[in-house]
Amino acid sequence: MSATPAELERVPLFGGLSQRQLRRLGRDFKERSFRPGTEIVRQGHMSGVDFFVIVEGEVSVTVDGKEIARLSPGDHFGELALIGERERTSTVTALVPVRCVSMACWHFRRFVNANPDVAWKLLQHLVELLGQKEHQSKSAKRPRAAR
Repeated sequence: MSATPAELERVPLFGGLSQRQLRRLGRDFKERSFRPGTEIVRQGHMSGVDFFVIVEGEVSVTVDGKEIARLSPGDHFGELALIGERERTSTVTALVPVRCVSMACWHFRRFVNANPDVAWKLLQHLVELLGQKEHQSKSAKRPRAAR
């Protein structure tokens, strides 16, 4: 089963696409289901090259064992895998039964080559992610009060 335009247009990365573009993009998504407790991707592992959009359920995102976020329908993860084909930077675990649609990076590359406006949106999204990481890093490095 492919992703519907309604499922994809909720993803900020795809928000400005036309219905035609969303239908085309949706054909390359595949539906996947996960049981509670299943690690969908694992930090530090090459656990596939897929990008995921949550359709039903909720997942926990952890980095170094600490929960940093919970994601629900309309949220997505794995966008770095669309570009980098590198180890996962977080672990994503199903908290309840989860239904996602996923896309492999090679399908996304083909779509981006035909739709350069998506490449620009992806760059903007990555800049936003880097800004968040920089803010988190600065917060973690704040000097401790003298004793």
